[in-house]
Amino acid sequence: MSFKQYFLYQADYQHWADDVLFNALDRLDEDTRRETRKLFFGSIHGTLDHLLFFFRKWHARLKGEHYAEGYGEVLYADWRELKNALRQEIRDLQRWLEYQPEEFFDGRLSYRRTLSREEKDVWVRDALTHVFTYASLERGHISAAGSALGAPFPDMAYYTYRLEMGEHLENMRKI
Repeated sequence: MSFKQYFLYQADYQHWADDVLFNALDRLDEDTRRETRKLFFGSIHGTLDHLLFFFRKWHARLKGEHYAEGYGEVLYADWRELKNALRQEIRDLQRWLEYQPEEFFDGRLSYRRTLSREEKDVWVRDALTHVFTYASLERGHISAAGSALGAPFPDMAYYTYRLEMGEHLENMRKI
């Protein structure tokens, strides 16, 4: 499997994992999702909002652009709008990655850090690995907080995603 195909799977997994997480968190009321918890960005809502900022920032960096809008502020106060914006951002990133040539994934990425403006230079594959593993980490924090508040514990494992996708493809072949 090429790096490109691997990262396209990872982008699809992000979308799937978010939906699994949202299905669990939707069982909590608005006030509960906004309660200050032991999360780096305060609440479930705040942490998910930061995850949207994080995806937008890295998507811009991958395209050679700078993005700092929303750093330290809420992008979407409405829960439904926040979920839809995150879904859209991940799909936009996935579509953008689909159009990149194979060589892009073996290339280097230069960018400026958001606050310090320090120049960084990394492998594209390392940047994408960071994006997708950080998102999984934050989803884990959010799901733990949600579960402690009464939401069901979501199974967001990549292995579960691959099993479900394999079953889906098998069912499609039978049709």
